[in-house]
Amino acid sequence: MSPKISRRLFVHLFLLTACSSNSKPTQNDKLTVGVVSYGAGVQIIDQYANFNNYLSEKTGALVELEPTFNEAKALERIRNQAWSLIFAPPGLAAIAISEQQYIPIAPLSNLGNLRSIIVVRKDSPARTLKDLNGKIVALGQLGSATGYYFPIFNLYGLTLAEIVTAPIPKTVMEWVAQGKIAAGALSREEFNFHSLQMTETEFRVLYIDPHPVPPGVILIGPTVERNLQEQIRKVINETPSVLAQEVGYVPNGTLPDYKYMTTVVKRVKSIATHIQEKPARLF
Repeated sequence: MSPKISRRLFVHLFLLTACSSNSKPTQNDKLTVGVVSYGAGVQIIDQYANFNNYLSEKTGALVELEPTFNEAKALERIRNQAWSLIFAPPGLAAIAISEQQYIPIAPLSNLGNLRSIIVVRKDSPARTLKDLNGKIVALGQLGSATGYYFPIFNLYGLTLAEIVTAPIPKTVMEWVAQGKIAAGALSREEFNFHSLQMTETEFRVLYIDPHPVPPGVILIGPTVERNLQEQIRKVINETPSVLAQEVGYVPNGTLPDYKYMTTVVKRVKSIATHIQEKPARLF
């Protein structure tokens, strides 16, 4: 072999080695954890820090947290299958499982009697949902079980003057308080929390959906390699309870039944075809 060829071969091998050593982790080496933050920012990052470190240590993967502001943004990431692991509220979970082949592995801790409600100011003349006909109503983001799917399902048959979309549940309460809307939809738990902070306004629950909303779940994405899926499942179920409580899930807990929730999501798709129009006909 001539010296010239040897030098060329050496340089070629050196470049290959350098590129290999500086390459980014493959998809199997990196896990992106998706959560809905509602603008919590640094708080949500701190909340998941210990869990992410634990998951990284146990799997040997690089674990990154990707918070999104609300359900609509999260839905984009789910449909792009951009998240390896999701701490998914029920509406998003139903879509991710039924449409994007995400796999549930553990229930979130919201095991209470979660309900979707529609609220008005206490001095509102509305007494039934029919009294909202011709009025402006606020919904939550597409993807929210309590703020979007259940309310539209319950408002079926009405023609509203307009449907406005609130970025987060707290905004629904603020708009009701300010009189910008006749009524707004959110979860009973969110209503109880925010009404304690908004003591200058008296609210009234106009309607409570009778169906319990299933708790959210941790989901594994379909693009995660099968052996790594099983490894993650094992880590999730063997996580110390104190650490699991920090991020709000139940190791080895019973997975919720999403059959009714999925039925509501599919039904609402056909009802909500005109919700951006003025008036908005829910037929």
